Amino acid sequence: MKIISYNVNGIRAALNKGFIDWLIAADPDVICLQEIKAMKEQLNLELFEEAGYKYNYWYSAQKKGYSGVAILSKTEPLHVEYGTGIESMDFEGRNIRADFPGVSVMSLYLPSGTNDARLQHKFDFMDMFHDYIDRLRAEIPNLVICGDYNICHEEIDIHNPKMKGVSGFLPEERQWLGMFIEAGFIDSFRYLHPEKQVFSWWSYRANSRANNKGWRLDYAMVSKPLQEKIQRAVILTDAVHSDHCPILLEIEN
Repeated sequence: MKIISYNVNGIRAALNKGFIDWLIAADPDVICLQEIKAMKEQLNLELFEEAGYKYNYWYSAQKKGYSGVAILSKTEPLHVEYGTGIESMDFEGRNIRADFPGVSVMSLYLPSGTNDARLQHKFDFMDMFHDYIDRLRAEIPNLVICGDYNICHEEIDIHNPKMKGVSGFLPEERQWLGMFIEAGFIDSFRYLHPEKQVFSWWSYRANSRANNKGWRLDYAMVSKPLQEKIQRAVILTDAVHSDHCPILLEIEN
């Protein structure tokens, strides 16, 4: 099963940059999108269906042009869960899950901490999300949580490890991500590539991408029962439809 996760920073903008042709070439079984910044009714769904993704599910934020997640699949899921049931999380459209035989795939978009108020919102979200996942794993042990976590876990995951006072690399954020992993998840890319430095996001400022001054913010977290089924994990840095690039996970299913 080939799974791709991609923060597209606006699906309509990505479509204008050749996203569909790229998707057909990449050919995942499932693709998780974050930051779609669109309502379902604003999209021409035939584009995705003609690309092979007849089953596409969109969970938008209440605020137009903001946040939102989606899952596109070649095969029909057994069930699709929109949101978490936690009101303070769900109005921003940050979580959707599709259940398939043998594995459930989630698209997650954690908030960024752009100011003090949003940072506190991020911390609150992180705590509630961790509790939610702890409960969910009791029901669904085979879980893959793909998405933009808006956190660099270790120093190898950021181009400048001295940036300890910036949201995304705060000690508290990194500690939370470490706790999340220790609670029963595997960072699939780091599991297969313990010493490889590859980034998945670059600022639009200061020619950061050309200079590879990036951050690894995007993860495919795999629950422990699936550990032996992880076959491949790659960061697809050649895709340029967004300030992020996609990440790929292949698992035996």
